[in-house]
Amino acid sequence: MVGLGYRTIKSAIGAGLAIWIASLLNLEFASFAAVIVIMCIEKTKKRTLHSIQKKFFASLLALILGSIAFELLGYQPIVLSILILMLVPIFIKGRLMDGFVTSIVVVLHIYTLKEANLDIVLNELYIILIGIIIALLVNSIMPSFKKDVEEYKTQIENKFSVILHEFAAFLKDSERSWDGKELVEVETLINQAKNIAIQDVENHLLRKESKDYYYLEMRDDQLKILKRMVTIVGIVASSNLHIKQRGMLADFFLNISQHVDSGDITVALERLDDYEESIRETELPQTREEFEIRANLFYLNFEIKNYLTIKKNILRG
Repeated sequence: MVGLGYRTIKSAIGAGLAIWIASLLNLEFASFAAVIVIMCIEKTKKRTLHSIQKKFFASLLALILGSIAFELLGYQPIVLSILILMLVPIFIKGRLMDGFVTSIVVVLHIYTLKEANLDIVLNELYIILIGIIIALLVNSIMPSFKKDVEEYKTQIENKFSVILHEFAAFLKDSERSWDGKELVEVETLINQAKNIAIQDVENHLLRKESKDYYYLEMRDDQLKILKRMVTIVGIVASSNLHIKQRGMLADFFLNISQHVDSGDITVALERLDDYEESIRETELPQTREEFEIRANLFYLNFEIKNYLTIKKNILRG
């Protein structure tokens, strides 16, 4: 059904379950347990846990201070206003503002009943605990994002392959037309995949790291290098000079475009070293244009080495 995600379904089930339990225990304001469930359920387990902590301590503090304030100063609207003005700076300093709404509801319950005895205080605590426990239980069931991340990784690698292939083709044929849209598209894919990877980590309370996220960081760093190379590839491709290393570099780009998903880059780095050596052994440039093209080829060689080294370091880690 449209709009019915996991969070919505869990909120609906949890809300009904919380009211049912609170009603079985004959607690006043049983519906408040449902409100707590709905407000505590977040997108991930870690966010839910943080939300619960803040709402619990904020509500507990409001329950204590509200009971004292109303009993000492009376159950008057002005006392309620003063209490709210007192709670806000305390919550801000204690980083409990996420629990402000639930805490005010607790205060309003006491104000409505015009009494703050032990039974009323326990009633509020029971409702809060029921809502918190139900929120934890229903949010313990989370979908796996592994398949989604793997699909993103495949799309990202395909885009990288296209970009590197275009570099190779452009070096061989300067008349070739390429709008570079894959550079924008792959950046969007990386950012989307990062959000999912973070969400996956936050659904594992004992896991603080993600190999998938490190992989995406690697691709992000490699993308920055590819973006830097675009202009240089264009400059080299625009020259009509026949330089041997230009064709060699085009072949190298083509080779790595076909092995973007490969885990072993040792051979590629060795080939790059040989290419670098061939540049050094070539006779010195005779013209300014030749000097600039060969300097740019050397720079591209340097950036490709960085591109490959980033992956090597991630694989080693």
